[in-house]
Amino acid sequence: MGPLFPNGVIAGGWDYVVAVLIGVAFGFILEASGFSSSRNIVGVFYGYNFVVLRVFFTAVIVAMVGLLYFNYFGILDLTKIFILPTYLGPMILGGVIMGVGFIMGGFCPGTSFTAIAIGKLDAVAYLAGLYLGMAGFTMAYPYIADFFNSGYLGHITLTQITGIPAHWFAFTFTVIALAVFWGVLGIEKRIRKNMTDYKF
Repeated sequence: MGPLFPNGVIAGGWDYVVAVLIGVAFGFILEASGFSSSRNIVGVFYGYNFVVLRVFFTAVIVAMVGLLYFNYFGILDLTKIFILPTYLGPMILGGVIMGVGFIMGGFCPGTSFTAIAIGKLDAVAYLAGLYLGMAGFTMAYPYIADFFNSGYLGHITLTQITGIPAHWFAFTFTVIALAVFWGVLGIEKRIRKNMTDYKF
């Protein structure tokens, strides 16, 4: 199953079974975390709900520390994990476009499917826009191919850029995340108090 259990503990057709089970679990966790609600998602941009930030930071920490331990015990081979190549300029622009769409639509591509699964019509409209955007990008690609492939930096990681060993990077990131959790808790309380006190 990819780099996990490289000696073939999970192999053959079971790869797909495990993939489906992981997908179902991922969707359930998104819904249970409140990610099917556009109000919860855009709340991070307005300061009244940081559940998105907490969940994503927690996911990054668990995955990062888990990968390091799995590699240490020989369960997973980190050298076989595919690292998405970095195209700096195009990725920055893509992040800005997605961020704007995130705020306007109240969903990201993954959470829109979660919302559709529980019958939310605004997510259907968002997903329609998503596919229209994909079609538009496909048709425009010949004209923007040079920019799309510019700023190539290779298969780099933050540990390679910073020169910080992976275990120290994971530790530092975890400490920063815990500090952010504490900080946004105060912001949430202040914003929600102001929203409660404001009289329409």
